[in-house]
Formats: sequence, C-alpha cells, structure tokens
Amino acid sequence: MTDRYKKIFLAFSIIVPFMIYCVYYYGMMISDAPFKFSEFQYMEFKYGEGQNLNNTYDSRTGRYQYVNDHDSIVVKTVLLNKDDLLYLHRKAARLGFWDFPKEITNTTEDTVHKSPHYYFAFHYQRKTKQVLFDEAYNGDIRLKDAAMQLAKEIEQRLADAEDRSK
Repeated sequence: MTDRYKKIFLAFSIIVPFMIYCVYYYGMMISDAPFKFSEFQYMEFKYGEGQNLNNTYDSRTGRYQYVNDHDSIVVKTVLLNKDDLLYLHRKAARLGFWDFPKEITNTTEDTVHKSPHYYFAFHYQRKTKQVLFDEAYNGDIRLKDAAMQLAKEIEQRLADAEDRSK
C-alpha cells in the first residue's frame, strides 16, 4: 500500500466519521436549545428599591409602570418591536443569563430594604427563566456586572421605545 492510499484510508476511517459525528451532535444541541427566540412569548422586567418593585414592564401587554421624579406612578403603553426583543434575547444569551442562579441577592438584612432590586423573566413556550438581582450583591463580580448590564440594556430599550412612540 502506498503512502497516498494510507492517507486516504486514514481520512475515511477516522476523520470523516468524526466530522459526521460533530455535525450530528452539535446540530442536535442547537435544535434542542431550551431558549430559542422562535419560541419566545414575552418578557417581564421589574425594578425598585428593596422589595418594593414599583417599576414594571410586561412585553405581552406593553404596560410600562414607573415612578417618576415627583414620586407619582406613571402608566404608559410602550411596545417593544420584534427587533428590540430579539436584541434583548441575544444580549441575555451573550451575558450568560440562562446560567444565572434564580436569586442573585445578599442575605444580610441591611441591604435587602435599601438597595435597588431587579427582576427579569423571559417566558418561552417550554421554559421560563426568572432571576431576582440585588444591586448590592457582594458575590461574584462577573455575575453582578452581567446582571447590571442586562438591566441597563432593558432600561435603554424601554427608553428608546418610549421615545419612538412620542
């Protein structure tokens, strides 16, 4: 057997089956992903001081309720378009939101009532991912930064959608 035939035999017996297996394995992983945008239904976002989450947004109804500078509650209808929701879905995926724990909070009582809290919920056909985040969280700094960045992105998208509707 010549060297050329040995190389061809090696390619067909080892490399080609490995490549077929990789395509099959990763294809199944991608198709069975638990949080696909095609299955996205709606998003909930709540935030406020301590346990009082007065500011709420529900993308299903577009109801946006927040407390303004004069401590009065303002209720508006702000609809995020499909591009905004897709952007937030991808941003959450990029930040690792699907791997966040259910609660990113401190256990000490002094920060529970004073620091801002955020509640994120992404609802899909088969699953729902909910996270409660305390801004004064003193654990893993990367987790805190990712949660803060997601909160700021959602607030920014809501502000942009509110400006568009004017």
